[in-house]
Amino acid sequence: MSAAAEQANFPTMIIPKGTEIRVNAQGQLSIKTPGNLVIQNSGNYSELESTAGSIRIEENVTVEAVSIKAAQACFIQGTVTAWKVHAKRIALEDKARAFIMLQESEQLELSRNSRLVGNFASEKELFLMMGKFSGQLKELPGTVDVHAPSPLTDRMPDRPTLAAPRPEETEHLHQAQSMLERELTRTDLAPQEAEALREVLYSLRERNLQRIASVYRQAFAELRNPSQTLREAYEHLEQFFATR
Repeated sequence: MSAAAEQANFPTMIIPKGTEIRVNAQGQLSIKTPGNLVIQNSGNYSELESTAGSIRIEENVTVEAVSIKAAQACFIQGTVTAWKVHAKRIALEDKARAFIMLQESEQLELSRNSRLVGNFASEKELFLMMGKFSGQLKELPGTVDVHAPSPLTDRMPDRPTLAAPRPEETEHLHQAQSMLERELTRTDLAPQEAEALREVLYSLRERNLQRIASVYRQAFAELRNPSQTLREAYEHLEQFFATR
């Protein structure tokens, strides 16, 4: 058999102009291409991006990626585990499995036998949901190791741990909590406003400083006409975190 005939038996790989292929320090591959991207090999990726086309994960292929981004559509036939998937259209075809924490799309399609786990709209939504069910998370079965290392190493940096407040500082938290409890008995608060304030109140009751710091400014920003009591509650929180 001639050399030309032997070469004809192998598939041809074409790397379009403008494609960027990189490997990060953890050995994860990143592919950014202007056209369509088809993944036929299972692997652990950092980023997969099609800046003008679509991405397809083929059947029997398992992909782990920190970020998958397509200008048009992301078609999943195999199994995908990702922190974030962004595309105008995300389609899970028959028997597809997707474990997506943050999903950003205009159109989401699921076939009858496909499965989607996760699907939060934003990191804030995920954080608030985890906070609501913190008690259930503490009661995970003993066989579940929540500290097991994950291959997805390109994740959000951990939030710095806040030091425990001094006794004189906790008075700001007590005052803010008391004021919010009174204000949430009002009937003139819009549902969105009341829900935002409840998130802050739950965090105050648990003394979850990380969560309070993450949600209180956004929560108060959603108030259209805050009362004087709510303004004072906000000031107490501002004074408390000014010393953090």
